[in-house]
Amino acid sequence: MTSGSPSSAPTAFQDLMPGNYCWGCGPTVKTGLRLKSRWVGDEVVCDWTPRPEFAAGPRHILYGGIISAVMDCHSIWAAIATTYREDAREVGSEPLVWYVTGLLKVSYHKPTPIDLPLTLTSRVERVDGRKSTVTCSLVSDGEERAIGEMLAVRVPLKWFEPRTHGS
Repeated sequence: MTSGSPSSAPTAFQDLMPGNYCWGCGPTVKTGLRLKSRWVGDEVVCDWTPRPEFAAGPRHILYGGIISAVMDCHSIWAAIATTYREDAREVGSEPLVWYVTGLLKVSYHKPTPIDLPLTLTSRVERVDGRKSTVTCSLVSDGEERAIGEMLAVRVPLKWFEPRTHGS
């Protein structure tokens, strides 16, 4: 959440995109992670608190797979939001912009506590046609715990259309 009262915080990108059923950030997915990403200056930021069931074995450490999942989802939103910003359009306006993960590399620096909030900070470093390179930092308890680099690939709108079985 950005500074100020919750009512003054900008609407999260994920809440602006129609048809967003992502497990990581879909606003209606009750069992999902429910990430909320927003612009803070030129960076896309998400504050999130892990749940106890995301333990890595030891109950006080966050599972690395969840770390990669939150970096993946949040970094995709950095690519989406950057494209909308460069087009001088609001996130969620037509035509919709969607990206998928082409590559995700996560480097784990320190164990991440499960009982403290964490902050994800992402930015698009490069754009090459449909491909965007996004970096992401995960900070908890004032320390960088992991960094990620993603290749996000823009997909056509037909990718989002439901497919019939066998197609």
